[in-house]
Amino acid sequence: MFDAQKTANEIITFIRDFYEKNNIKGVVIGISGGKDSAVVAGLFTKALGKENVTGIWMPCHSREEDKMNALELANHFGFELKEFDLTNIYDNYVEQIIALNNPDINDLVDSNINLKPRLRTATLYYHAAYLSKKNKGLYLVAGTSNKCEIYVGYFTKGGDNIADIQLLADLTVDEVIQVGEAIGVPYHIVHKTPDDGLSGLSDEDKLGVKYRDIADVIENDGKNTDEKAKQRIYTLHERNAHKFSTPTFRKK
Repeated sequence: MFDAQKTANEIITFIRDFYEKNNIKGVVIGISGGKDSAVVAGLFTKALGKENVTGIWMPCHSREEDKMNALELANHFGFELKEFDLTNIYDNYVEQIIALNNPDINDLVDSNINLKPRLRTATLYYHAAYLSKKNKGLYLVAGTSNKCEIYVGYFTKGGDNIADIQLLADLTVDEVIQVGEAIGVPYHIVHKTPDDGLSGLSDEDKLGVKYRDIADVIENDGKNTDEKAKQRIYTLHERNAHKFSTPTFRKK
């Protein structure tokens, strides 16, 4: 049986040991207003102290609700939250792409969705480098993807898959929620319907499957999942295999 408090304590110890061993100072976390980034921020704050945690809220045609959740989370755990608005940067980027290619707008949908996490990743690494110089100690960028998202490839290459340290990559969505409850993440944030904050759809709507079914496939080979959902999950996993490795020529 999953012990959320024990797991939370183990993650906190993992952070402290890694930071001490490698003489690292702080962390930069993209705060979305959702549960994954909330749990990561809470764990880092407990491990390093609020003074060594910087959250970045990066709106890009984003919802006011998400901003309010991000602010509430920062106030709850006491870490600094910076706002870096990407809306104009994103709009200017897309305008130049349209001027350069004169595309059918429908052909840009996937590119536009993936552009947002790539801009956010660049922003996080910029701030990490800046804070490392300013505070005379290395700052890492924390990842916020969970095990279910990673298994089906629900992330953007060159975007939210890039991080220096991962805390949730071996936790299913339900386990992330339980850890969040154990460390005191506000209830309505840790139980918020997961979505990317970009497309207007929930994660499960976009994926076409439930997170509990993904977890069942990972942990029980889908014993409790109907065949249609199970095949959909396996298809997503296989279709996104290209995200996990880069074909590399090796000389003989």
